Amino acid sequence: MIGLPQIYLLAGLVFAAFAALSARDRSNPKRYSTAAFWALLALSMLAGDRLGDLGNGFLVLALVAIAGLGGLGKGVAGDDAAQQQTRAASHGNRLFLLALVIPATALIGSFAFKAVPQLVDPRQVTLVSLALGVLLASAAGLIWLRESPLVPLQQGRRLMDAVGWAALLPQMLASLGAVFAIAGVGKVVGEAMSGVIPADSRLAAVVAYGLGMALFTMVMGNAFAAFPVMMAAIGLPLLIQHYHGDPAVIAAVGMLAGFCGTLMTPMAANFNVVPAALLDLKDRNAVVKAQIGTALPLLVFNIALIAWVAFP
Repeated sequence: MIGLPQIYLLAGLVFAAFAALSARDRSNPKRYSTAAFWALLALSMLAGDRLGDLGNGFLVLALVAIAGLGGLGKGVAGDDAAQQQTRAASHGNRLFLLALVIPATALIGSFAFKAVPQLVDPRQVTLVSLALGVLLASAAGLIWLRESPLVPLQQGRRLMDAVGWAALLPQMLASLGAVFAIAGVGKVVGEAMSGVIPADSRLAAVVAYGLGMALFTMVMGNAFAAFPVMMAAIGLPLLIQHYHGDPAVIAAVGMLAGFCGTLMTPMAANFNVVPAALLDLKDRNAVVKAQIGTALPLLVFNIALIAWVAFP
C-alpha cells in the first residue's frame, strides 16, 4: 500500500540529490556545509523513524547549528538569466501547463484513489496524489522540453538554496504546536484567559478566541499549530461546551482567523519569507506589510461571523 513511507522516501531521495549537487558546485563558497544541511534533511526523511527521538533531536540541532552559523550558501545552477528568458519566450505561456499538471493530478487522485483503498492509504490519498502530480509534471517537462533529468534537480536545488533555512520553518513550527498541545499549554492559556474574559460574556469569549488564533499564529507561524492551543483554551470549554456553539463553525472560521495572523507574520515563512527570497526583495518583510491591510478587516469579519453563525 502506498502511503507516507513512500512519500518520505521520495522526498529523502530528492534532498539527497540536492546534497550531492551542492557538494559538487564549486561556485558555492559554502558548498560542503550547504551539502551537509540538505544531507541531514534527507537522512531525517529516509531514516528518521530508525533514529529515535534522541537521534532526531541531535539531527535538528545540527540543522539549526549549520543555519545559525551561516553555513548555507548559493551556487550557480543552470542557465544564466538571459538564456532563461530566451527559452521562456520560445515556449510562452504554455509552460504553465506543466504547473497545472500537479493540482489537476492531486484533485483527480484524491477522488479516484479512494476507490482503491488496497492500493493507496485512504488517509493519505491527497499527499500521494500530490507527489504523483509532481512526478508526472517532471516527466512531461523532460519529454516536452527535451532536457536532462538533472535539470529539475538543479533548478530545485537553486530554489531551495534561495529559500535556505526558511524552508524548514513550517515543519519546525508545526512540531512546536504539537509539543505545546501535549504539554497542556492550552489549559494554561485557558486558565489565564478566564481571569480576563468577563463572566457570562459570549461575545468577549468569541473575540478572545478569534484574536488568540491570530496572535498565536503570528507567534508560531502556523495556524495548524495555534489551533489545538486555542481550541483547548477557549474554543472547546467556553464556546462549545459552555455556550453550546456549533463545533464545525467554530473550528472552521477559527482557522480562518488564524490564517489572518499568517498574513501578518514573517514566521509564516512559506507564505511570506519564501516569496521575498525568491523575488530577491530588499525588504524581506515587504510581503507582510502589503498584506496587513487585507488581514485586519478579514480578522474582524471572521470574529463577527463566529458570533453571528455559530450560536443558535
